Amino acid sequence: MNRIRKSGILLHITSLPNKYGIGTLGKEAYEFVDFLNDSEQKLWQILPIGHTGYGNSPYQTYSAFAGNPLLISIRKLEEEGLISEINCDDNFNNLRVDFEKVIPCKEKILAEAFKNFDSTSNDFLKFCDSEKYWLNDYSLFMSLKKYYHNKSWIDWDENIRNRKKNAIHFYEEKLADQIAFFKFSQYLFHKQWVELKKYANSKKVEIIGDIPIFVAFDSADAWANTKIFDFDENNNPKNIAGVPPDYFSSTGQLWGNPLYNWQNLETDNFHWWILRIKKMLSLFDIIRIDHFRGFESFWAIPFGSENAIHGEWIKAPGKKLFTEIKKQLGNLPIIAEDLGIITKEVEFLRDEFNFPGMKILQFAFESDLKNAYLPHNYNENCVVYTGTHDNDTTLGWYNKLTPNQKKFADDYLNSNDNICWRMIKLAWNSKANIAIAPLQDFLCLDSNSRMNIPGEAEGNWEWRFLPNSLDDFLAKKIRNLTWDSNR
Repeated sequence: MNRIRKSGILLHITSLPNKYGIGTLGKEAYEFVDFLNDSEQKLWQILPIGHTGYGNSPYQTYSAFAGNPLLISIRKLEEEGLISEINCDDNFNNLRVDFEKVIPCKEKILAEAFKNFDSTSNDFLKFCDSEKYWLNDYSLFMSLKKYYHNKSWIDWDENIRNRKKNAIHFYEEKLADQIAFFKFSQYLFHKQWVELKKYANSKKVEIIGDIPIFVAFDSADAWANTKIFDFDENNNPKNIAGVPPDYFSSTGQLWGNPLYNWQNLETDNFHWWILRIKKMLSLFDIIRIDHFRGFESFWAIPFGSENAIHGEWIKAPGKKLFTEIKKQLGNLPIIAEDLGIITKEVEFLRDEFNFPGMKILQFAFESDLKNAYLPHNYNENCVVYTGTHDNDTTLGWYNKLTPNQKKFADDYLNSNDNICWRMIKLAWNSKANIAIAPLQDFLCLDSNSRMNIPGEAEGNWEWRFLPNSLDDFLAKKIRNLTWDSNR
């Protein structure tokens, strides 16, 4: 990865303003790129952009390869003549994504656009052919989900659950129109994404994408590739993913994702992972891999457990995997999310491939000056954040500090600015090659603007910022800080 000092903003696409209740790949995304350019920011970090499922978490998606149709720009569909009028309630909340209203509205609009689309166009057919290695399974999977009233694939009829050839052929014919619709939705997403990324790169803005290490059990990946997961003879998970008790939860985090059968993955030189990384590199300039420590050892929790306390660490072949990826794809622009319980072995794996790790300033004031998250303890090859999507906003965090922690922070920061800008300046002035802060911190918003609370099942992933929040004054303030800190 390029070692030039850079900085950027963390903002998921869903958080952009938009008339139809959720941020998209349309006009507001381009305006945000312009704001990044005006404020001399070289990086835009986003969350995973996959097709979200139950709970709307970008870390639990129906496919590790597909894009989220909710991010498709309605305005662009109008401009292309695919829709003429929008027949759904547009009285949306400007501050939150109301997924229960947004999803049916978007599905209705996309269905109308599909009716007006020429599915024999060369561009569409070319897309379907080049992406068939994942698109065919995904489109059939989503069509079957709809056919089976959104049931998990494990509850489908036995023949199709187990992907018998005659069942696959039967449903491909029976659900042909629906399959074509899901391919069309992915075509639209891909087209709009490529256009946005091209524009961002033309403004010298690189996009940092985020990929979860694990996939959802109820996904096309798990259904179509059962051999690479830790399943029993009935395709139920033997163990599931999570982390033991940590900073975020006293009972750990029970994610519920299936674990990989690394032995089977090794037999074909990690082919599925190679395809996945290659796809992500076509979408992003830099990849942040969530839960990087899981490539060295992962926390295996018996299936059916109520929490994540009773699990065990099991070794993973991370060195073999990244060696093979590097062999096939070359040097990788990867950021390793190395938070939580990190061992020397995890650090060695990270450093062996020269991946920068992460430093979170909100973790820096819980002990003393030896705290690894304090900037004077960094090396250059890291990415410093004021906080991430899993943290409170900086203002919310500061307001909840104990008196001793607050005094420690105030003494260390030693500035007259408000806490948000003190923390941003601390990040930007650090020796870390990359510094990033969530947009909430630049706007100095409180806990009501938090993106996610780990362990909470509801109310996450909904935050949006208001139109006109980003002005020339803010751009100039960020730009001046960036110049002063040599970024």
